[in-house]
This record gives sequence, C-alpha cells and structure tokens, in this order.
Amino acid sequence: MQLGISTYSFPWSVGIKDFPPTHPLTATELLQYAAEKNIRYIQFADNYPLHLLELQELNELKKKADHLNLKIQVGTRKLTVENIITYISIATIMETDFIRIVIDDENYHPSESHVIEVINQVLPYLNAAKLRLAIENHDRFPSKTLKHIIESTDDDLIAICLDSANSLGTGEGLGEVVSVLARYTVNLHIKDFTIQRLHHKMGFRITGCIAGEGMVNIPSLVNEVKNYGRCHSAILELWSEPKSTINETILNEKRSAERSIKYLKTILS
Repeated sequence: MQLGISTYSFPWSVGIKDFPPTHPLTATELLQYAAEKNIRYIQFADNYPLHLLELQELNELKKKADHLNLKIQVGTRKLTVENIITYISIATIMETDFIRIVIDDENYHPSESHVIEVINQVLPYLNAAKLRLAIENHDRFPSKTLKHIIESTDDDLIAICLDSANSLGTGEGLGEVVSVLARYTVNLHIKDFTIQRLHHKMGFRITGCIAGEGMVNIPSLVNEVKNYGRCHSAILELWSEPKSTINETILNEKRSAERSIKYLKTILS
C-alpha cells in the first residue's frame, strides 16, 4: 500500500467556504509537492471539482502528472447517474481504476433504495470503462447499510473508500467500520483525531490532528485493510483547526501535513 495526498490534505489551502485563501493551492502546485515528497498518488476530491475543468485542462493535468511519474485519483460527491457518467470520462482520461464518491450533496440525500437504483443504472458504464465506484463512508449511512448497498449491486465494481474518522457521524467506532467494510476497501483515507470531554463534562469534542498523534491506530488499520489485497493506496486527509488568520491557518496546515507525511512514510511504502 502506497502513500498519497489529496486536496483534502490541504483543505484550507485549496479553499473553504467563507475562508478564502489569498492564493488558493493549484493543481500544479499539489503535483509538484507530491513529486518533491516522493509521493505516488494524488487524489482530487470534491473540493477541487475536476468536472469544472475544460477537456484541454484535464489533458494538461494528466500530462503534468505523467511527467512527474504521479498517478491521479478522481473523487466527487453526489451519486447521480449524470455525475457518475461525467466522472467516468474524467477517470478514463486520468487512467485511474476507481472513482471515489460521497453519496450526498448539500441538497441531495437519497434513500438507500434510490442509491441502489442509481448504482444499478451506472453498472454497465463502469463495466465498460473497467472502473470501480468506491463509496466513502461519510456521516449518514452506517457501515452495514453500505455493505447492503454493495451486496445488492455488484461487489466487484462497487467498493469502499474507507475513511478513518467519518463514521463517527453515525455513532460508529473505527473498529466496527473496519470489521464490516475492510473487505470491500480499494482506497483508504487516513484521518487522525482526538476525542476530549468538554470541561463542563457535558459532552465530547472531536478534533483532527497530525497523523500518528491521535486515537487512530494507523499501523493496525493499514494492516487490517491490506490483508484483503484490494487496497493499494492510503491517502492523507487533515482536519486542522483554524487560527486567527487564514494565512496562519494555512501555515499550520502545511506543518501538519509535513509531520503527518513523515510519520506515514514509516508505515507505508
């Protein structure tokens, strides 16, 4: 399993709503950063939507990645037939073997049955393109529901992008998520975090942190997923807290990424 970075390794640098950076991180800068760090994979997620690029820009991005001996992975959100077909075309240009998908969007929250219906409609397109659809565990659907979606469609073409933190939003611990979804996982998102009880004792606070400094047993997670032989990339994602200014926030994010990458390289090739 090889280490990768993502546009969600640097979410503040890319740009978050109401917190615009002075100079947003560009695709070229992200590629160059990966090359300098000797990192193989770069995942462009929904915070850097590739479908907004022109065809020429997509081809230029692929050419730059090839020149630097990098592999681009493609991600999006909103599980609709139209969006998946769009990203099949983009994934084909980038020569990746899966599309990472978050089911929901801001005003789109399909039922489990509708998700299954949409997936069944896009299966022929995925099969023709020799692509898998990797569904990310992301807040709303518990792991057993995601398992049911996979088993109700196609457990070869439909897979999991396993995120180490997101299922906290459904009240699930990582151990439970891994026990259910590791066998379907083709992409791993490593996102470390801490959980602390609030000072008044009435609740907890979940905070992202540098990889290896939180509660996620990353070596164990990697080994459990690796055992199934389907997942070949682990992507660093970061939840770093905002500072007093956006520039300070971005500087802190870059430092967090540096330390996280240094740690993850002791575990991943």
